[in-house]
Amino acid sequence: MTAAPPTAASAGPLPDPLVGPVFGSYAPDEVSWLLTDLSGVALEAPAEEREEAVQSGGAHYAESLPVEFQPSPEYQALFGEALQRSARRVALGVGVVAELLRRERGDAVVLASLARAGTPVGVLLRRAAARWGLDWPHHAVSIVRGRGLDEVALRWLARHHDPARVVFVDGWTGKGAIVRELSQALREAGAAGAGGFSDDLAVLADPGACVRTFGTREDYLVPSACLNSTVSGLVSRTVLNDRLLRPGQFHGAKFYAGLAGADVSGEFLDAVSDRFDEVAAEVPAAADAVQAGPREPTFAGWAAVEELSRRYGIGDVNLVKPGVGETTRVLLRRVPWRVLVRPERDLGHPGDLAHVRLLADQRGVAVEEVPGLAYSAVGLIHPRFTRGATGADGRAV
Repeated sequence: MTAAPPTAASAGPLPDPLVGPVFGSYAPDEVSWLLTDLSGVALEAPAEEREEAVQSGGAHYAESLPVEFQPSPEYQALFGEALQRSARRVALGVGVVAELLRRERGDAVVLASLARAGTPVGVLLRRAAARWGLDWPHHAVSIVRGRGLDEVALRWLARHHDPARVVFVDGWTGKGAIVRELSQALREAGAAGAGGFSDDLAVLADPGACVRTFGTREDYLVPSACLNSTVSGLVSRTVLNDRLLRPGQFHGAKFYAGLAGADVSGEFLDAVSDRFDEVAAEVPAAADAVQAGPREPTFAGWAAVEELSRRYGIGDVNLVKPGVGETTRVLLRRVPWRVLVRPERDLGHPGDLAHVRLLADQRGVAVEEVPGLAYSAVGLIHPRFTRGATGADGRAV
């Protein structure tokens, strides 16, 4: 594979990637992490403390980490049930995305997953390509809302691969904030002499109509959203903190080696890839349907989020997290205010929202049924949060 010619943007030494088992629990050939190991740094803070700092403008969410969620036995059982129920659907989505990439980008694809939600999907796409005898290199990179894509990681990709072959990968879309962040970052990189990358993000589920390459636009549960590091190679969410990282380093993350006993990363991957044979015959027609249908992004989900922000008096779209995956994240990592669910979803897909209802119950968060909701579920982060907030609207102090 021919690497991109050197430019001013790619000149100079670059750090080496991290691989398992030294960093992360994935096999070294399944992903290399373009990250800086911050495992020895105490970065975790209670959700309430982080939320107050972020909403007061005193800190950026990526400067620290939430305390790792430790699932109860009941919740762990729900994850297992969700995985068994959804593995086939996820396998079909992976197959469709892989088929679309091969048709439209050729055999020599390079996967750049957005750490960490995109990384299990990147591993699955690599496994799907291997069934065709193809070797798709896979690297995990950091992107941070409001701060952009890791510029050092982008330079590393440009130095080692042809940018035209690089496909950025994520698990799902919400309202499209990360899609817009990626597009802006790549435009800026092109202006700085590191161009040639496509901003066509590939995802399994695109309920917000934000991308062209997707397995489905249905809002369904990708079970890896149910957990944090223990389903993502024991790697934390990425960190961008100028006090810890020097210029020329990748963004950071932690490897939670101490959670190895609870790690289900391999279980998730195997449950899905074990269904590849079962769905193989359906993949071509499903990919045909995506190619024949409307594909251009409309960001319809963004408009729906803006309307919800107005309806509930929130005033900040960043506090409205649409989709099953993002709702789960709100309940695991943030200070949730309330959860909205579309009751029709429970009727059509029993059990898909069981983990959301359980988490909401465990955290004392109201679940409101909203007929006709644009997504299966939407998580609302506590508006204008302070630790002394009281009252039904969360604003009295």
